[in-house]
Amino acid sequence: MADLQDHPYAAPSAIGEFDDTPDGAAEAPTPAEVDVERARVLLAAQLVVDGHNTLAQELDRTHWHDLQHGSALLDTDFPRIRAGGVGAQFWSLCVAPGPAAVQDTLDRIDAVRTLIESCPEALRLALTAADMVRARDCGRIASLLGPVSGTALGDSLGTLRAYHALGVRSLSVAGTRWTADPAGLTPFGEEAVREMNRLGVLVDLSGASEATMDRVLDVSKAPVILSHSAAHALTPHADNVTDDVLRRLHTNAGVCMVSFAPDQVGRHGDQPATLWDVADHVEHVREVAGPECVGLSGSYGMATDAPHTIGLEDASCYPNLIAELLHRDWSEAHIAALTWGNAARVVREAAQAAQPG
Repeated sequence: MADLQDHPYAAPSAIGEFDDTPDGAAEAPTPAEVDVERARVLLAAQLVVDGHNTLAQELDRTHWHDLQHGSALLDTDFPRIRAGGVGAQFWSLCVAPGPAAVQDTLDRIDAVRTLIESCPEALRLALTAADMVRARDCGRIASLLGPVSGTALGDSLGTLRAYHALGVRSLSVAGTRWTADPAGLTPFGEEAVREMNRLGVLVDLSGASEATMDRVLDVSKAPVILSHSAAHALTPHADNVTDDVLRRLHTNAGVCMVSFAPDQVGRHGDQPATLWDVADHVEHVREVAGPECVGLSGSYGMATDAPHTIGLEDASCYPNLIAELLHRDWSEAHIAALTWGNAARVVREAAQAAQPG
């Protein structure tokens, strides 16, 4: 972790506020302009795949027009997504567990697909890695549906197949009855993982127990993702991932998409989480799992007054993080893998592992 007093990006006022402000308020660290400009150049050539955008939860209160032209109420909209260098994002479709989970998931899928159809100049549905590239190359934001909640399967592989037919390409296994087994997965859970492999649906391990992660990695023949996790070794949050699992992720060739959520990356007591903390988590995942197994997850899609990591307050802020990594001597090849390459690869390899029929 960089020392706040010595860090070349910290303006004197920001350092003083970190040290002296009683309520823990802080200004955003200011990256050196030369690094920000270099970051923007890199992102223009190789855009970001965002692993977890929760905007679908707000669509019943947000008109597409507001997203198209900018919304002061949310931390993300199309202008800020473009300013941040985001070329593709996973739309989280997770809903609360309960008897209405299947219906709520279908409604959420319908809302996102309707938004995509309403904004053809901004968004394009992506079902494959090739679709992601085509959308990026024509200036659209590639939209991948998922994860959906495993609890919204209703313990039915038929429902899983129906979600896949509607375009879903990722499913979260956390919190289901079939992951509550001490062994990590029940027999149905193992069958669900195999069916996801057969369909080309990514298994999302974020929020699952370590026993479930281990068992999924035993069973899955395709790479997995963690759509919004960070390093448990740095911040012991329930959604974060241990080094033991990260080492297994390397063997699986999966991707941990590091969350920007402040409760997942902060570790300084009363001091707020900053982009430096996120950079520390990104570097830790790279060190333990390998540079081919790390990605980014802004976890945007919330109200602007919700808690945010300092320096990464909205979807336009990705260049700030890339600038920090450049300052830490990340190579352009590793930046390209982090932003686009690793996530696109795991989508492609999951599809390649799928069986026909």
